[in-house]
Amino acid sequence: MLALVVGLLYLVAGRAVRSQDATGSRFVCNAIPPGAEPGCGYGPTGNRVQSSSPVEDELRNTIIQLRETILQQKETIVSQQGTIKELNSKLARCEAAADESSQGKSRGQGSRRKEYGKNTMGDLPRDPSETIDQLGKTMQSLKGRLENLEVRWNSALTPLPPELRELLRQRLGALETQLLRKVAELEEEKSQLYNETAAHRQRTESALNSLLERITELEKNNNAFKSPEDFKVSLPLRTNYLYGRIKKSLPEMYAFTVCMWLKSSASPGIGTPFSYGVPGQANEIVLIEWGNNPIELLVNDKVAQLPLSVSDGRWHHICITWTTRDGFWEAYQDGERLGTGDNLAPWHPIKPGGVIILGQEQDIVGGRFDATQAFVGELSQFNMWDRVLRPVDIMGLANCSAYMPGNVVPWIDANVEVFGGATKAALEICEDRAFDS
Repeated sequence: MLALVVGLLYLVAGRAVRSQDATGSRFVCNAIPPGAEPGCGYGPTGNRVQSSSPVEDELRNTIIQLRETILQQKETIVSQQGTIKELNSKLARCEAAADESSQGKSRGQGSRRKEYGKNTMGDLPRDPSETIDQLGKTMQSLKGRLENLEVRWNSALTPLPPELRELLRQRLGALETQLLRKVAELEEEKSQLYNETAAHRQRTESALNSLLERITELEKNNNAFKSPEDFKVSLPLRTNYLYGRIKKSLPEMYAFTVCMWLKSSASPGIGTPFSYGVPGQANEIVLIEWGNNPIELLVNDKVAQLPLSVSDGRWHHICITWTTRDGFWEAYQDGERLGTGDNLAPWHPIKPGGVIILGQEQDIVGGRFDATQAFVGELSQFNMWDRVLRPVDIMGLANCSAYMPGNVVPWIDANVEVFGGATKAALEICEDRAFDS
């Protein structure tokens, strides 16, 4: 009996289940999400099956806007961080430039100019004026960027954090201080460069004026003389202050030849056509006719009398040779050898570094002249060699068939100075001598 009842119950239950399956009226339990209200009707996939109200749509839109605002703020913060890094980098470069500049001041003006010339900001030109303008533009750009940042943050829902705002202001203030200091240094450098340029310009103008004066003087001389050697020195009075001076000195010599044209009618004696004095020996080389004595040649204050006569008021060509070997000497007048001798300061080398005076005998090197020994007349073509010329060469000079400037002392206008009223004048010696004869 019991078995029959159990079988009937099983049969009834099976039909009920099949009836449920046929109608699809099964119930499934699902977990409710946090914050959701019971009975909201979430399906197996978690999607709402009930229709949403206008309030829920507004809330959803508000959440989306807040999410977009947060994303924009994140992007703005990233951009601001990049700007802060750039400002820090600029500030570090400015501080490094300031340290290098302060260290460079102890190295001198030239080193400091070199440090200022560097592009410490990465984009500064080398010219101080352009640098100052560029720094001003950079400052304005930084201020504009900060203002843009403030505008962007003010327009956002969340204001700029006070810490970040203060940090930006401090960094910008420090950068502005560095830029102002740099501008002041560049202004000072610009002023110094202007002063140096003015001083250099003044020195250049002074040098140019000197050159112009020298060129003018040379042009006058060239206008007066057809060639540098065609001139004469005139010594018209017997005084102790009229004389000429040869700018070139002599080297050490073991022989010499000295030739000149001279014209004098003074008496008694023509005086001293030339003298060469060195420290310790004022009479190293002297040609002199003093009083009623004949013309004398002095070498190292040793004397030889020469058989020359030139006091007739006409031009005469005089040449004298000497060698240290045995002190041998020769005297030529108008190309003809009139006398020779020896034992005149033998084995004595002519000392270098002295002074050659035309028209006066020296008691000390370059001075202390005696009027009674002064030459009165005219001189030209004073040349000197460090060797003994051949007789044929001397004859060619005397008859104007050859021209040989001295290899030690050549007769040129730029090499002769006149003092005390002595003058230089144009002279073509060969034509003038032919006219005299």
